[in-house]
Amino acid sequence: MNLTLKVWRQSGPQDKGRMVTYGVENVSPDMSFLEMLDVLNERLILEGDDPVAFDHDCREGICGMCGMVINGVAHGEQVATTTCQLHMRHFEDNAVITIEPWRAAPFPVVKDLVVDRSAFDRIIQAGGFVSVPAGSAPDAHSVPVKKVDADSAFDAATCIGCGACVAACPNGSASLFTAAKITHLSLLPQGQPERASRAKAMVEQMDAEGFGGCTNTGECTAVCPKGISLDTIAQMNRDYLKASK
Repeated sequence: MNLTLKVWRQSGPQDKGRMVTYGVENVSPDMSFLEMLDVLNERLILEGDDPVAFDHDCREGICGMCGMVINGVAHGEQVATTTCQLHMRHFEDNAVITIEPWRAAPFPVVKDLVVDRSAFDRIIQAGGFVSVPAGSAPDAHSVPVKKVDADSAFDAATCIGCGACVAACPNGSASLFTAAKITHLSLLPQGQPERASRAKAMVEQMDAEGFGGCTNTGECTAVCPKGISLDTIAQMNRDYLKASK
């Protein structure tokens, strides 16, 4: 496969940035999208040029590090697929592919396709945890949990914090991420003592970071690689309203 890539290049946070066009030849359809970028970077390094900076780690769709807007869609057009799990067989030969970073004010560009997502860390630090005394884990059957609650909590807990929901939202909202982190704890017995304070603290931190509000557009769940449901946002809103009374 031969491809034409239009890649966002930005040397740092203060640089205006620009789109740069590169040709990549002899791309195997079995390559992942990131492997294709590796091929481009190897060539750029040999030519004495600066390689394209992009986040990655596990390359297994688990860690949430990889993230870029591909042809206008966060993570690309394959449903429930992270960038690292997107393969070149899904693109046509001689295709023109546009690659950009997440676009949101709370996610400033560090370099090229790398953005600073530490705003997510601060939301978690505000309350995305359960305060418990240290000690050995209790027996699995000692705290009964309804099957429906356990399933819903697990679904919410699959959020990998990649930020695709923010990049896709026209408001730049982090509601799906925050809701997933609140909901997976609020549905379990261990999360009940801090349920109200957790919801209030995390939502207020999300707002303080400058993320937009949710208007139920649904773009977030459409691009979420883990398929997190909008139901989590409804649950978050209920918990926040109760906590604010």
